[in-house]
Amino acid sequence: MTAPLIDETAEPKDAWRPGVTTRMVVSAQNGTRQLCVFEQWCDPGLGAPTHLHAVEEILTVIEGEARIVVGEIAHAARAGHSVVIPAGIKHSFSNTGTSVLHVRAILASPVFEAAYDDARETPRRWLPGTP
Repeated sequence: MTAPLIDETAEPKDAWRPGVTTRMVVSAQNGTRQLCVFEQWCDPGLGAPTHLHAVEEILTVIEGEARIVVGEIAHAARAGHSVVIPAGIKHSFSNTGTSVLHVRAILASPVFEAAYDDARETPRRWLPGTP
């Protein structure tokens, strides 16, 4: 059994889209088999467009204010709030505050994969350092 110590601050940040920065904390790349944990920083008004994952996700607001939509339900969330997103359910979030929104997402998969409603968004299968 391995139990690596991960220095989250040493993991690189990547530009996800304009105004949104992402840091993959743990994934298959550093040894997980069932989890992916990443953080995002979103400028005011920005976030993640409607998409879905084949696995459950927990989205936690670390800092700031967000509107998190899961299916037909919208949540006003702030620091310390988490939303459990069932597998296969469309969801989105946006920064409703005036400062940068910081969120942490945990997915029940070692690789981030998402399919978007917006045809202009490319479906993603993402690990650090990959397009």
